[in-house]
Amino acid sequence: MRAIVAVFSVMLLGGCLGMPETVKPVNNFELERYLGKWYEIARLDHSFEEGLQQVTAEYQELEKTGISVVNRGFDPATNEWQQADGKAFLVQHDNIGHIQVSFFGPFYSSYVIFELDEEDYQYAFVSGPTLDYLWLLSRTPEVSDELIEKFVKQAKEKGFNTDELIYVRHGS
Repeated sequence: MRAIVAVFSVMLLGGCLGMPETVKPVNNFELERYLGKWYEIARLDHSFEEGLQQVTAEYQELEKTGISVVNRGFDPATNEWQQADGKAFLVQHDNIGHIQVSFFGPFYSSYVIFELDEEDYQYAFVSGPTLDYLWLLSRTPEVSDELIEKFVKQAKEKGFNTDELIYVRHGS
């Protein structure tokens, strides 16, 4: 029964292409510069990432079919790597940081880049469709304390529960 409820919950979430009222996607977004590997620095935890460390996301453009997404993380409890392969598409215009992502067939969810290092694309603050989904991503496995403070401050101002943030360990 729990499995059925979990699948139904994912289906409901998957249909969400909206975003929290307080979150607005960045403008002047350039997908080509966003592609590549990102390290997860902080997140609000969820069952699909629970306990995972060394989490990365890799985005590659697919010829005429959107973006491939590969999320990987290490589960120290099982001593195994977990991987989820997905597909993504820009939601609105090519220059808006709002993407729809799916790891479950036809069910898509919002991925909203609301802060981005526009000069070098070295960090991104990302929301999902509700205030329950939040990530700090970086091109490097470590970031400055100042960037973490900026992330927490902005996220708190937007209504995210920053007291629940998980800080991801990278390395062995």
